[in-house]
Amino acid sequence: MHARVVAASTTALLGTAALLFPHSPARAADDTPVPLVIAHRGASAYAPENTLAAVDKAAELGIRWVENDVQRTRDGELVVVHDDNLRRTTDAEEVFPDRAPWKVKDFTAAEIARLDAGSWFGSAYAGARVPTLEQFVDRLELRHQKLVLEIKNPELYPGIEWQTLKVLSNEGWLDRSHVSARLIVQSFSPDSVRTVHELRPSVRTAVLGTPPVSDLLDYARFTDQVNPSVSSLSPAYVASVQSFSGPHGRPLKVFVWTVDNATTARRVAAYGVDGILTNRPDVVRDAVGG
Repeated sequence: MHARVVAASTTALLGTAALLFPHSPARAADDTPVPLVIAHRGASAYAPENTLAAVDKAAELGIRWVENDVQRTRDGELVVVHDDNLRRTTDAEEVFPDRAPWKVKDFTAAEIARLDAGSWFGSAYAGARVPTLEQFVDRLELRHQKLVLEIKNPELYPGIEWQTLKVLSNEGWLDRSHVSARLIVQSFSPDSVRTVHELRPSVRTAVLGTPPVSDLLDYARFTDQVNPSVSSLSPAYVASVQSFSGPHGRPLKVFVWTVDNATTARRVAAYGVDGILTNRPDVVRDAVGG
């Protein structure tokens, strides 16, 4: 009887701890934090990047965090695509041969919806489409996943920060549960990140790149993370970033990109990074024990 009471009490305490500390990182056997593994543009080594198929593949692999890129069409729709033009990842050049240079901003949402965004990757994905942001977050919700959303090329799309937040709000992604544990908005543009923070201070944000350590105090006023390229990373830089507290009173975090092999994954994990963006999330997860 006593053992059952103790077990029940312990379970209750653990449940309370999970509610009070929802961001507590997993820890390896040697008690070092295990970095989060984020599927870069979805599981993009195995399915066409930034498509719903890449979201599904990440879910199939058991990956909870997915990264994407958001841009805007000529008629104001937010779509999930990385490049500022459509040539590399769709058949825009064939469907619209007279529309060079095939910039995302020069096409309507209906025109982009006609494009094949999967055949370039493999015949099994022929007919995949460029998803809207609404479609993308709805699929993440269906799969119980989390999102690192990159506002891409904000200088091309005035007001995209407000619009992105509006779509997220309309889709239920700015409630407490999403904002506290399921959403990060990032950009290479510090001004864009600052705008997101000013518009919606509760949303966690990240600046992509490797800003000088001397600028980090200013960045810490509006961003929760600094997310550098693996080529620019060092243990000293990770420690420097993490020594500052962000706008939500927690140490700044570091998500590094893009790491696709086990050796590099273990190396950056040893630096103490908080997350790893990867096209091969299963490889990285297995390497770092996440």
